[in-house]
Amino acid sequence: MTRRGPVLTALAIVPDRQLAGQFSSAIERSRTFQILSEFESYPQAQALEVRLRQVRPDVVLLDLATDPDVACDLIRGIASLNLQLHIVGLHVRNDSDAILRSLRMGASEFLYAPFDPEIQAAAVARLHRLLEPSPVDEVQPGSIVAFSSAKPGSGASTLAAQTAFALRRATSKRVLLADFDLMGGMIGFYLKLAHTKSLLDALQSAHELHESSWSTLVAPFDGVDVLAAPETPYVGQVDASRLHAVLEHARLNYDWVIVDLPVVFQRLSLMAISESDRALLVSTAELPSLHLARKAVNLLEQLGFPKERFQIAINRINRRDEISGSDIERLFNCTVNTRIPNDYFSLHRAVTLGQPVDGHSELGKAMQGLAGQLSGRGGNERKRVDQADWRAVPVV
Repeated sequence: MTRRGPVLTALAIVPDRQLAGQFSSAIERSRTFQILSEFESYPQAQALEVRLRQVRPDVVLLDLATDPDVACDLIRGIASLNLQLHIVGLHVRNDSDAILRSLRMGASEFLYAPFDPEIQAAAVARLHRLLEPSPVDEVQPGSIVAFSSAKPGSGASTLAAQTAFALRRATSKRVLLADFDLMGGMIGFYLKLAHTKSLLDALQSAHELHESSWSTLVAPFDGVDVLAAPETPYVGQVDASRLHAVLEHARLNYDWVIVDLPVVFQRLSLMAISESDRALLVSTAELPSLHLARKAVNLLEQLGFPKERFQIAINRINRRDEISGSDIERLFNCTVNTRIPNDYFSLHRAVTLGQPVDGHSELGKAMQGLAGQLSGRGGNERKRVDQADWRAVPVV
């Protein structure tokens, strides 16, 4: 994790718009907080969690005055997520009852109108000390790339697996391929893995993961570690904090974490995408797949995912396809820079043999191109989106 800057990044939840205006004016002068994203009403827990994992602020600025009960419930919920952030209560006055109640719930600081600059500075100094990274935080984290689709059968699992192997060949870096489809994951089957441990085991021990236990969970395959889906479908809910812990452990131990997800509309997929540095939404050029993919793009935008963090990948392209690349780009209102050819025979051979696709085949070359696109080795240099620029897109 990079060292914190002098300005604390923040997600603001301030239904009282007069209070919001006062605070905004105050921080324009003091330069103590940079608001990356804002809710103008108290959000539902799931929407707040998705936004927090997407924006990753240093602090949450929370209006305690408009509805103290709802605000305290939100403090309790945020604290239960075990994120590396702190909560700052905002109030219209120096209310001792509100201070004590919010601190008991898990808030770290309390600021009140008219937001005296010296009081702000003292609070920010204390927050900086709380946020000071420990030596383990200084480890350079890896990149998480998620693959999902709007329509089952679009080939997201194939692209995820082949991208992992292509990244390993292109970069010689540590790569993890993780199958997060708990109900129908196929990567273990495709690769003919004989391994009894799975993602479910990782989730169950998420808060106690360490090097020796992790090595029993993954299976090495062609230079890539594979975390398979369970053999028996799992239909229960996945705890968000456990999912976060597994992905953070992977991020700190691999240079690349490639995550194969179920369809994008599932809760698990949305949670994992919010943890990712980049997500690829896979569609074929067939109209039903494109229709659902467009719905998925609208959903991601409504949930606050900026287009810089996800891209469309059109899979199984044939020269005889009636819809052109420009038509597809108009449909999604964004550039589609990942097009994968329909190389059936190369893929069939790879699946039959349980091995990576031939790098000299048409499909293999396309996967090397995608790996180069992600790693910066084939085209424009890849730059990880700066957290300060991860502003949420307003709901449309």
